[in-house]
Amino acid sequence: MNIEHWLRLWRVPGIGPITFFALLDRFGSPEAALNASAAGWREAGLKNAQINALAAGRDGDISADLDWLAQEGNDVVLYGSDRYPSLLCNIPSPPPLLYTCGDSSLLRYPQLAMVGSRHPTQGGQGNAKAFARHLAAAGVGITSGLALGIDAAAHEGALQANGVTIAVAGTGLDRIYPARNRTLAHEIASEGLLVSEFPIGTIAKPGNFPRRNRIISGLSLGVLVVEAAKKSGSLITARIANEQGREVFAIPGSIHNPLARGCHQLIRQGAKLVETADDILEELGPLLQSAELSVPEQVLDEDSASADVDPEHQALLQHIDFEPTAIDTIITRSGLTADVVSSMLLIMELNNLVAAETGGYYVRVG
Repeated sequence: MNIEHWLRLWRVPGIGPITFFALLDRFGSPEAALNASAAGWREAGLKNAQINALAAGRDGDISADLDWLAQEGNDVVLYGSDRYPSLLCNIPSPPPLLYTCGDSSLLRYPQLAMVGSRHPTQGGQGNAKAFARHLAAAGVGITSGLALGIDAAAHEGALQANGVTIAVAGTGLDRIYPARNRTLAHEIASEGLLVSEFPIGTIAKPGNFPRRNRIISGLSLGVLVVEAAKKSGSLITARIANEQGREVFAIPGSIHNPLARGCHQLIRQGAKLVETADDILEELGPLLQSAELSVPEQVLDEDSASADVDPEHQALLQHIDFEPTAIDTIITRSGLTADVVSSMLLIMELNNLVAAETGGYYVRVG
């Protein structure tokens, strides 16, 4: 397969996956599709705007793609090749090609998608890292979208376990979005894999991210939603995963936490409620039989974590909820002075027993 014809056809404006495969079915190859007549394109079902774009783009410039491909670690995996992930083949409208940066063989590694809020609570962020560490240590790749919040925490947790993580981008792979995750993206490219269906030079646009989400779920055996509001892009990913026949998991939270409501909605709709990473491993067990899975130590053992805690701090913990608790409420419940509580909370935060939230709230994490 001549990759240049694939790249050129894929760059034609208005040619998405459905039209791309319609042209392949009609003409047999991207080269033949590019060289067809306007009448042939019309017979393939193309509209006038697409026909005009094809006529103008049949000799389109793909130098940016080729220059990028010449760099070490960069690759393009074509639909129909042995390297293309089989799970992704079976979704509606799979991407005709995948730009990759890193170890492209990881495309066929058993994966779980993890998604959630871009502005999670400290507890939600901690859960994402802990679940990702545990699952990655057990031999499950962690796939997400490189966004701020839960996505980044999931990637970081997998990297901390020296496990596999795959980031699916909504831009060309010559661009990092958001820019704040540039360092994380470079680490993923070095230790795991960056993936995109978008040509080199593609900037971030709102419409890119729902398209990206179908790849996140399509590569994976299931999707775990960690924290999500009722109107969240994560719920779109969960819906797509369900349509693709993937397992959907959700972590429940406090009824007072707006970021738990999306997860609760998913659970009411049939998603599997999970409290530990082992719940996911047990559910996916039959699908993971081909992988050599180890059983790691628990990421967080509540008894051992609290065994060495100062008794006074342990007592104060009983007055702090696993949801944002106002410092005034903690003072009232404990009967201690504001100065004493503030001092103890500072030490407890340093010891990862509590996490500070905005507005003078604290959340128990240990």
